[in-house]
Amino acid sequence: MMTKQQNMQEYITLTRLLQRIRGAVADNFPVPVWVRAEIHDMKMHNNGHCYLELVEKGSGRDLFSAKAQAVIWRSRRSLVEAAFYKGTGRRLEAGMTVLVQVRVQYSEVYGMSLSIEDIDPAFTLGEVELARQRTLERLRREGMLDMNSTLPLPRLPRRFALITSETAAGYGDFMHHLYDNGYGFKFYTRLYQAPMQGPTAPGGIISALDAVMADVEAGEVYDAVLLLRGGGAVADLVCFDDYDLAVNIAQFPLPVMVAVGHERDTHICDMVAARSVKTPTALADLIVNAFVEEDASLTALGDRLRSSVTLRLDGMRQRLEQTARRLGSGTEMRCRLERNRVDMLLMRMRKGVALRSGNEQNALNILWMRVRSGTALRLKAESGRLDMLELRVRKGDPVAMLRPGSAYVLRGSRPVESAAGLTPGDRLDLLLRDGSARCLVESVNQG
Repeated sequence: MMTKQQNMQEYITLTRLLQRIRGAVADNFPVPVWVRAEIHDMKMHNNGHCYLELVEKGSGRDLFSAKAQAVIWRSRRSLVEAAFYKGTGRRLEAGMTVLVQVRVQYSEVYGMSLSIEDIDPAFTLGEVELARQRTLERLRREGMLDMNSTLPLPRLPRRFALITSETAAGYGDFMHHLYDNGYGFKFYTRLYQAPMQGPTAPGGIISALDAVMADVEAGEVYDAVLLLRGGGAVADLVCFDDYDLAVNIAQFPLPVMVAVGHERDTHICDMVAARSVKTPTALADLIVNAFVEEDASLTALGDRLRSSVTLRLDGMRQRLEQTARRLGSGTEMRCRLERNRVDMLLMRMRKGVALRSGNEQNALNILWMRVRSGTALRLKAESGRLDMLELRVRKGDPVAMLRPGSAYVLRGSRPVESAAGLTPGDRLDLLLRDGSARCLVESVNQG
């Protein structure tokens, strides 16, 4: 049995005990070590230090298998946070799993703490990519990936709701390319502002989509919604892989066209949208080129139609002239023959008949008048036939049938018979008596 004297000889002071612990910690962790942990809580102190509670969760969601206090001292905080944001595009926040380099410290007064020297952004990006793949798989299971692309997109869209930041360079580039297109094409756009990076971007864009839908329900008309953002760091665009934002785009009742990032970037928002291009400038060019191609097609069609009508009119005029020449030549020959017959008849009558009395002379004069009258009537009848034939030929000339102030109206190669078949944006060709014109339908009024 141990005596009281022996117990008193074997004790050590608390200070000595904690000093030994401090020494053991220093011996075992002489240099900083990398530790994987989850940020459970984070507080910024007025003195500039950042205090964190690092945990490792056990089998239950709310059970911890380990917990420790950590700090980023003010002297290193700006460097650590700036490097982490540059690499990931995200701020440190609770719930984030990180790989931190810590220096293990022990104080006899304050206990053990972990002083954070650095944070590896590549590790966090790996966690982000893993979350992105999980989001993509979830959307695929739910049938969201192709939902918005099934909505009809007009071949020549002109009215757009723009979701972006007014100060974004991509927005300015898009507006410049769309409106200063060099062809005179007119468009209508309305801006719905939203943050385009950071943790608030998904919620802000969803709110902008809600605002677009509210305006549509109030009577506004849009052909499509355009989501625009210029290029930036890969980490700046992580917000476009957000599940809630992707669901809202997929289920939106209007086609959504996305132009976010550079050539190397593909985001979940790109995959669920009706159409995706890499930059706002490329999207503006895509829209303008649709009108350029349509204009070229209509111009070619108009040229073919004009050439066809010209050839047909030339052919009809040639046939008319040939017919007129044949009629004129035939009538003139017929008249000469009739005159010759009359002259021969008179000669025979003069040679074979002796004019012995006034009665015979009168009979001869009457015969001569009848012959002349018959010839004149025949000539008049032939002239009438010629006039009728010329009139029928002229009536077959499409240009001749146009009255002053009237025109043939063609859409494509077909005549327009009613205003009900027209829609704003249609291109029409007008054939007039002295030429042709091309016009663009801005509005249609049926009365």
